[in-house]
Formats: sequence, structure tokens, C-alpha cells
Amino acid sequence: MGKGGGCVPSKKRQPPASTVAGAPSSSSAPGAAPRDAPEVEAAAAAGGRKLRLYIVFYSMYGHVEALARQAAAGAGAVEGVEAVLRRVPETLPPDVLEKMQAPAKDPAVPVIAAAADLEEADGVLFGFPTRYGAMAAQMKAFFDSTGSLWEEQKLAGKPAGFFVSTGTQGGGQETTAWTAITQIVHHGMLFVPIGYTFGSGMFKMDEIRGGSPYGAGVFAGDGSRQPSETELALAEHQGKYMASIVKKLAQD
Repeated sequence: MGKGGGCVPSKKRQPPASTVAGAPSSSSAPGAAPRDAPEVEAAAAAGGRKLRLYIVFYSMYGHVEALARQAAAGAGAVEGVEAVLRRVPETLPPDVLEKMQAPAKDPAVPVIAAAADLEEADGVLFGFPTRYGAMAAQMKAFFDSTGSLWEEQKLAGKPAGFFVSTGTQGGGQETTAWTAITQIVHHGMLFVPIGYTFGSGMFKMDEIRGGSPYGAGVFAGDGSRQPSETELALAEHQGKYMASIVKKLAQD
């Protein structure tokens, strides 16, 4: 279970996450007809447009958003790839969020307009806090809205990965990502874990650190704990690593 990114909400407010450089946001023109993934990749290669890594997340207290911004910074460092930050719609009413002392969402990161926007992505990283070892309801509601994409397998072949937030060391750093794999499997997406590509940082035992071979992670504690430098570095690495995979797949 995870507080501040888990089952029991924190009573402590979080400061808004600072903007991270290298996190551009873009989308295609309204009314543009969606194209299949191979056609998009071919057009990108021919027209020289940057490949798009969508980073789609839900964050109640800011922990997941901090990881999302670092992942965007990492992705933006890969030539030919741009990161597109989007948050999923909130499902809780304002009065409930106020009672939970959830800070206001940063308007600089827009809510994803529709699940169909994922068709524009060449790859996707999904970030979310845990609820009893699985993704938060807000992210699940978003996945539930992707039925039309599933019906036509519009996302098949796109690489996807996860990053998470939990309240405790046993609160779901692995299971939250593991149980989310079913969502992308039904879409025919390609799960891209980070494995141990972070190198020696994955083996350090001298500090508490979120994250696993499944993806980056943060321990929120009671909500007052902020992501550590190592956790942020892991998120940045995941963004850069996923961007490199997106680029490689587009070139093959």
C-alpha cells in the first residue's frame, strides 16, 4: 500500500514539482486523421519530424509527476526524440481532493484530450501510484477508455513501460508494474522494462531507493518524503533508455 502514492492519503501537502528542462509538449493538429503506427514511423523518417515518446501519468501528491518530468528530461536528451507529458483525467471531485489535501495540478502539463491521442505516440511510458499493489483507479479508468483502440489494435507494436510510486518498501514497487502489464498485453504493445541497465545504481544498498527492473519508482512514505537523487536519476535513465528503444525500433 502506498501513502502519497498509495492507499491511505497523506495529510501533508506537497510543493508543486518544478519544471524539468527537456520536456517539450506537442500534439498533432486538431482533426488530423489518425494513421497506423508503421505509416507514422515511415512519415517521421521521411519528413524528419521527431519521434514522440508520450509520458502519460497520474499523480495526486506530486511524487509520480516528479519522476515523469525527469523521464521527459532523459528522453529529450536523445537526438530525434521528443517527450510529450500528459496527465490522465482526475476522477475524484474537487471537494474530495480538498479533504485529501491534494495540491492543485500544474496547468503546464495538460490532461490528455482522449485515449486516441496515443496513436500519435511512437512509444509510451505510463506512471502511476499504487493502490493495494495495483495502479490507481484514475489510471485504470484511462485504460478502460481505450476500448476503441484495442478493438482495432491501433497501439499494437508500440513500446511501453511503467514507473510507480508506493508508500513503503513492501508496498508494490514490482507488483504495481507487474499487474499493469495485462493492460498493454491486450493492446499488443511491447513491454520494455529497464532491467539492470542503470548499472551499479541498481545494486546500491546504502540508501532507501524505489525502482526495480520493471521501471523507476519512488517511496513516498507518509507523503513528506520527496524523491531522492537516485530515484530521480533512475527515472531520467528510464526516459533516455525508452527513447533509445523507440528510436531503434523506428529505424529497423
